[in-house]
Amino acid sequence: MSVLTWIVRLLLFLFVLLFALRNTAVVKLNFFYGHSWDAPLVLWLLAFFVTGVLLGILAMLAPLFRARRVIAHLQQEAKRHVAAAAPDDANPQTEF
Repeated sequence: MSVLTWIVRLLLFLFVLLFALRNTAVVKLNFFYGHSWDAPLVLWLLAFFVTGVLLGILAMLAPLFRARRVIAHLQQEAKRHVAAAAPDDANPQTEF
């Protein structure tokens, strides 16, 4: 399984590398008020991909922290229930 994983990673890397080598043409990105930047197409694609990944991570932070807080609260509540249901070992009462 490990060999198959490395083969897939190598193929994906080669695909991305060849894609980058084929898209080296300079592209002009026009902004507002006459501003523009010239850069290779692959650089623009990488910049927008990274921006999308960062925005996706930021969008998932709030639900992630909320879920972690709920899990911690439920774990504390479960510990309290287990402690309350456990017999008191300090004062053992024996019945004859």
